[in-house]
Amino acid sequence: MKKTLPFLFSLLGIFTFSQQIESFANILNDKISIRAIELYDDKVWYSGTDSKFGFVNLKDPENKKQIKLSEEKLQFRTLAQDKDFFYAANIESPARFFKIDKKDLTHQIVFTDVSKAAFYDAFHFVKKNLAFAFSDTDDNRWKLTMYKNGEWSFFKNNIRLNPGEAAFAASNTNIVSTKKYLWIATGGKSSRILRLNFKNNQIDVFNTPIIQGESSQGIYSVDFSDDKFGIAVGGDYTKQEANINNIATTNDGGKTWQIQASGKNAGYTTCVKIKPNSKGKEIISVGDQHISYSSDFGRTWKKISDEKGFFVCQWIDESTIVFAGKDRISIMKLRF
Repeated sequence: MKKTLPFLFSLLGIFTFSQQIESFANILNDKISIRAIELYDDKVWYSGTDSKFGFVNLKDPENKKQIKLSEEKLQFRTLAQDKDFFYAANIESPARFFKIDKKDLTHQIVFTDVSKAAFYDAFHFVKKNLAFAFSDTDDNRWKLTMYKNGEWSFFKNNIRLNPGEAAFAASNTNIVSTKKYLWIATGGKSSRILRLNFKNNQIDVFNTPIIQGESSQGIYSVDFSDDKFGIAVGGDYTKQEANINNIATTNDGGKTWQIQASGKNAGYTTCVKIKPNSKGKEIISVGDQHISYSSDFGRTWKKISDEKGFFVCQWIDESTIVFAGKDRISIMKLRF
């Protein structure tokens, strides 16, 4: 994928700082809202509205397939994978966890959460046989569903959320992990970072300076390059252009956070991804109204595209990113 593919990429749209963008192309157009993607077998896999699940081949976009996981019009905003299967949970109650075979796309429901408040914001595999899914709750407890060694259960803990503290199912990226830690970001009237240490199962809760206080504010996405450096982004989805205190970074594993580029970024952001092998220096982010890039650990940002309607992104390689959102999936090739 590191070689330019002329037949795949055609220039679309008008971009700021276009000298950094080599090409940009749509590879899927459909009536769908996509907020969760995974990469596997040279394909981008997605889950979305109307129970839709499918893939597009990154080398040959004509090679694609879409199925419906249910006859009901379920809305999926989560997607995770292990070696042999994909997993997706719908956001409505009852929340059903679907297990999808990578070989033939046959699927089955393997877990059901009947809580009235069930609303799954993100689903993430840490490693084989260990995964976590984060849900809203009706009793202010930190609710994690855990998959471990073939068994599904609720992760026991004593953490309580603050009044009005929840999370956003914006891009399936408010959970991230390394071999040592799992981080989960909350938002709303209180926006914090919860960190699980895999070695001793200790949970630490850290405050953040990200904008918070209203139900629409807080952290929407978080990413870490290692056990120390991480970035959190968000804002207020009701005020797309607001850009005060909506980006923060940490250098101590989430204990303390420093606001970056306040008043000097493109605004509300739903997804952030650190470039592979950059150790956190280079970062892509996307919001409903922009695609932005940082080359200095998130301290400063350039809006590189005015494309609208993207909710989630993922690096394919060190110069290529896939975006998904309202009615489409697209690929951007960057020139460095």
